[in-house]
Amino acid sequence: MSSNKIRVGIIGASGFVGGELLRILLRHPNVEITVATSREYKGEYVFKIHPHLRGQTMLRFVEPDIDKISNSCDVVFLAVPHGQSLHMVPKLLELGLRVLDLSADYRLKDPEAYVRWYDWREPHPYPDLLKKAVYGLPEIHRDELRNANLVAVAGCMATAGILSLLPLVRHRLIEFDKIVIDAKIGSSGAGAHAPRLDLHAYRTYVVRPYEVTEHRHIAEIEQELSLAAGEPVKVAFTPHAVDIVRGILVTSHSWARGSVTEPQLWKSFRETYLNEPFVRIARDKTGMHRYPDVKYVIGSNYCDVGFDIDSRLGRIVTFAAIDNLMKGAAGQAVQCFNIMMGFDERTALDLCPLFPV
Repeated sequence: MSSNKIRVGIIGASGFVGGELLRILLRHPNVEITVATSREYKGEYVFKIHPHLRGQTMLRFVEPDIDKISNSCDVVFLAVPHGQSLHMVPKLLELGLRVLDLSADYRLKDPEAYVRWYDWREPHPYPDLLKKAVYGLPEIHRDELRNANLVAVAGCMATAGILSLLPLVRHRLIEFDKIVIDAKIGSSGAGAHAPRLDLHAYRTYVVRPYEVTEHRHIAEIEQELSLAAGEPVKVAFTPHAVDIVRGILVTSHSWARGSVTEPQLWKSFRETYLNEPFVRIARDKTGMHRYPDVKYVIGSNYCDVGFDIDSRLGRIVTFAAIDNLMKGAAGQAVQCFNIMMGFDERTALDLCPLFPV
């Protein structure tokens, strides 16, 4: 091992997101993965659970022992369900580790918001850490990420929703209280231990709305778009489970402030995303592929964004397509990690999407 490699641990490494973190970080030239935890599969070789990693690593899963992790890691990725990171994070930080949490436990700045959106009985018990946590969306928080010790990696549908609307909000082209977001998400978003309705027999041929008015990602989307706008932004959000494994497509509907032209939209998107390595504008008037499509981002950290205008109603339609396990989770986390560590943020993420899939 090179002495300048960062020692990395992945807590919750047996799930879909944990598997993606392993896949990415195993090819990272500046990283040595020293710990991959799983209570369920402790002692098993990683490739027994993630067969696509056969021949890539001889790591075995171990119990998530915080003290042992602190002795063998510099940075920890937490890929555990919501609620499980809550008390781990303070301990890891106290032991001098830098933490990237992929759960929602530190994403919201308002301690009371967890009562409203996550059904907690009490407000967040670590309000000081909420203030210090950096929301892990580089397109908004790149400068803060450089000095972060705790990153709350953005949610998958929140990422797509925010990036579909950010140019319009920053350039104040739309009304901030009339925004509707429609999201379609693949089955991997439900995790490796999915509930019954996400089993194959129930999921096939499905386009099923769920949590139609109260989805938790509303809180993240409103928080970050309000920050970008400098005033409150309100969104309506409805997700749909669809019959794909990976991917999220968001279609956002907003209403223009006065007259908005297509050149203005091009200008807002180009200025917002000109120097963003993982955001691509997909907007063609001819050909087969005129708007973003999840099929063309699978396996990559790209977010494809696009737009159109309904001039009859003054409605602006914007799109974002991501792989929910990559730009929606593991890829985004590694992008944040690269920025934190001073690496080129594209390191280990320069993966072209898979096609055909």
